[in-house]
Amino acid sequence: MDEKIDKLRESINRRIIGKESLIDELMVALFSGGHVLLEDVPGVGKTSIAKALSESFDLSFKRIQLTPDTLPGDITGSSIFDRNTGTFKTVLGPVNAQIVLADELNRTGPKTQAALLEAMEEKQVTIDGTTFPLPDPFFVIATQNPLGAMGTYPLPEAELDRFMMKRSVGYPEREDADILCRNYISGTLSLELEPVMNADDIIRIREEVKTVTVSDELIHYANSIIEGTRKDKEVMCGASPRASLDLLRASQAKAYMAGRSYVIPEDIYDMSLSVLPHRIVLSSEARMNRRTGESVVKQALNNTSVPK
Repeated sequence: MDEKIDKLRESINRRIIGKESLIDELMVALFSGGHVLLEDVPGVGKTSIAKALSESFDLSFKRIQLTPDTLPGDITGSSIFDRNTGTFKTVLGPVNAQIVLADELNRTGPKTQAALLEAMEEKQVTIDGTTFPLPDPFFVIATQNPLGAMGTYPLPEAELDRFMMKRSVGYPEREDADILCRNYISGTLSLELEPVMNADDIIRIREEVKTVTVSDELIHYANSIIEGTRKDKEVMCGASPRASLDLLRASQAKAYMAGRSYVIPEDIYDMSLSVLPHRIVLSSEARMNRRTGESVVKQALNNTSVPK
């Protein structure tokens, strides 16, 4: 494991209290080349976690506050007429950054949500027929309020599938809440963080993650879990092939961060619960039975034999 990863954990934990496992999962997504969707009620620190992560890297950072009247061009950019030259020039939007925080993504309409599809999948944007590459590395952290909250638009399945992980922040434990309040009163909660990694570090780690060994037995194990989500009778659409690729890459990153050069079954098991649930499309019968994507994945895990 790269020694800078420990420094990165220490940096973020100076600002964010009691969310070590969530921070590790964000790092797994970043080092895997994926993106993360954080869903939870307002005020639990979704935006603060994203900003603390961005400040710990020497990378360009842009925040997009999504609202019902946000237009696609407000994200990707647009062509503007230049009176001095009599021609149109392209001005790239805030998506043109190495770390992009799309805050309250489900507050804006489907047309604007779709503006991120090409950027997240192909690391590029197309404006008036011209394609512009986005910087490397490129990492999107999006936040959203729980579905059903006033003024929200559910993300379509195609966009949810672009996110490697969907996680909740959750309320802090009582002891962590006490520390949070003390840090707020003392002013250390807003302490500026020093960058501990740059773009070259992330690109290098991503290449090293790709060299982590995944045995054929574990590839079969991962695909058996994926297949288990598709065979569930109450599931309209199980995990996609993209999900299986994300699961394996995330497992490699988890093993790398644990200091191992090989993946073990526990890596795939743990990452399944982060990578797969939000990709499951349930039938109306399943929703009536109060089933969730997470319960479907857990059942698939229970029904799949773990390789020895």
